Amino acid sequence: MGEVRHEGSVLPVRNTVQPYKALFSLVPRGAPVDDPRVISGIIYVIRNGLQWKDAPREYGPHKTLYNRFVRWSRLGVFNYIFAELAGKEEKAGQLISTPPI
Repeated sequence: MGEVRHEGSVLPVRNTVQPYKALFSLVPRGAPVDDPRVISGIIYVIRNGLQWKDAPREYGPHKTLYNRFVRWSRLGVFNYIFAELAGKEEKAGQLISTPPI
C-alpha cells in the first residue's frame, strides 16, 4: 500500500496492481484514470463519512470519484467485487459476530 500526503496527514493509496488484478476484470473501462487511486478515494470518502466535494485531491477530482461510484453502483460492480472477495474467503477464516463481554 502506498501513501500520499494531504494537509500534513498521510492518506493510504493502494497503488500496487497485484491486489487489484482480479478486480480489474470486473471494473468497466472508461477514461484512463488510475483505478487503484479512484477505488482508494471512494473507500476513503465512504469510510470517513465525507461529502464527495471534500475528498482529498490526491485521490483525483471529486467529480471523478463520485461519477465512478454512481456508475459502478448502478452496474453492480461493487456487488461483483464483494462476491469475488467473499468467494475467496475460506470458511475457517470467516468472522463470527459475538457480543462484547
